[in-house]
Amino acid sequence: MEMQGSRVIAADQAVVWAALLDPEVLKACVPGCTELAGSPATGFEATVIQKVGPVKATFKGAVTLSDMDAPNSLKIEGEGKGGPAGFAKGGAKVRLAPHVNGTEITYDVEAKIGGKLAQLGSRIIDSFAKKMADQFFQSFQEVVEGQMGEPNSAPDGVAASDGEADEPVKKTSWFKRLTGGGPSASE
Repeated sequence: MEMQGSRVIAADQAVVWAALLDPEVLKACVPGCTELAGSPATGFEATVIQKVGPVKATFKGAVTLSDMDAPNSLKIEGEGKGGPAGFAKGGAKVRLAPHVNGTEITYDVEAKIGGKLAQLGSRIIDSFAKKMADQFFQSFQEVVEGQMGEPNSAPDGVAASDGEADEPVKKTSWFKRLTGGGPSASE
């Protein structure tokens, strides 16, 4: 199964790149992810619980990042085993590019499955894979743009009301950690 997509995120390319490498952001965005640990350099170990058609399984697997060209592109490869339900493995080429409204993220995904999952048929699997990718990138966009749990917030450094940066905007926890804290006391 192969699929492509793109999305414009209202954030600077460097911010989007940092979020792609952050385990907390990834855990929050991967549908069904219950555990995610590791780093971009060593790879990530993940546990994901999903139901595909009538088959529900807990997948444990590894994700590696390669071909990293910061902050422009990277390749994500992963493999997960779900016991009797089967396995899933695949990869994605992700590209970031400046856009008038922030950063455009484009992706090409390829996935393979085996075991009971493969018996469900390509239409169910393809539909499920598209739904998972759409959910991931929608959640990713919400987290990066600071809207998850903060419906009226805008990207960091931009006031939600009129675009002027005279008021500090609350930053998400991953961004605080990335930059070493929130707004300074002098603000």
